[in-house]
Amino acid sequence: MTFTENNLQAVPAPAVAKLFEPFRYGPLELSSRIVMAPMARGFSPNGVPGPDVADYYRRRAEHQVGLVITENISIPHPSANQDPTIYPDFNSEEARAGWKHVVDEVHRVGGKIIPQLMHTGIARAAIPQPDGAAPSISPSGLDVNGEQQGEPMTVEEIHEVVAAYAEAAAEAQRLGFDGIELHGAHGYLIDQFLWEGTNHRTDEYGGSIAKRTRFAAEVIAACRQAVGPDFPIIFRFSQWKFPVYTARLAQNPEELAEVLKPLAAAGVDIFHASTRRFWEPEFEGSSLSLAGWAKQITDQPAISVGSVGLQQDFAGFMAGEGSEPSSLNDLTERMATSEFDLVAVGRALLADPAWAVKIRDGREDELKPFHADAIGTLY
Repeated sequence: MTFTENNLQAVPAPAVAKLFEPFRYGPLELSSRIVMAPMARGFSPNGVPGPDVADYYRRRAEHQVGLVITENISIPHPSANQDPTIYPDFNSEEARAGWKHVVDEVHRVGGKIIPQLMHTGIARAAIPQPDGAAPSISPSGLDVNGEQQGEPMTVEEIHEVVAAYAEAAAEAQRLGFDGIELHGAHGYLIDQFLWEGTNHRTDEYGGSIAKRTRFAAEVIAACRQAVGPDFPIIFRFSQWKFPVYTARLAQNPEELAEVLKPLAAAGVDIFHASTRRFWEPEFEGSSLSLAGWAKQITDQPAISVGSVGLQQDFAGFMAGEGSEPSSLNDLTERMATSEFDLVAVGRALLADPAWAVKIRDGREDELKPFHADAIGTLY
């Protein structure tokens, strides 16, 4: 490890140097290529994040995380939040004030932060709801297991949800966030429209890939109109759905292009390709990851994610298992070839707020292992 002349800022070793290069795309300027992955935390009673949430995000930003993506924040729709007693939203003055404090704290230490906006869709049906709660909604009333859980959304209901996304995007801009991420992955509402397993509609929102993509494109276009041309929009997508890990939006690059190109045209700036293992090739005949294909297809920047810095993958986490730190050699090799532009880190950052700066400084022996009990606290 070496230091600059002022002896304050460590210069990263060549192997990890790419991770700590600045990134700029349009108005978004980041001090490093490391992104804090969005992770649901459940520490915002009645939708309101407190000072502990602000401190939690600030600690990552002050330790070389270039961009913080928050836990999912529900859009202003009656059935968007799967559990409003613990998950955040923008729906009250108290909640908005709480998020303004979060933003200010991250900015105070030089970081950038965006909210992940989400509607749970039919996944909410699996969570006990209080009496009088609005019914869960979805494109066809089907959950990811193919079981009927409700009635298909009407076109009017679809338009209402699109408008709610735009309202949330505008609120994020007013609160001083540096952009937004739309959660279009893992079997939540936008993804329920994208995937043929949950979208059996026969109108303009279902059938072909192009029609299944229409809802997502309308959400993106409405958000873009609400925030203007210079407010970054990131779109997170995945092949897998929780807990159907074998699900696939696209069987080949051509089908993936049918999904992603309309979303780019609608206003997406950066694609966030969610996988369980970032290093795995997505399609036969190529070593490219899902993020690599997203970048190649759309010519837009891409974020990779999936078990970065840990030996045990996401499946182990869902089983309540911990994981020891692992080598970053594969990651740095892919970054060096510009296969993708940014890398999102989840559990490793959950366990260790200083993960990024320890990587930068060559202090791998100080990295903390991930333990499942990290879910129950805000380090």
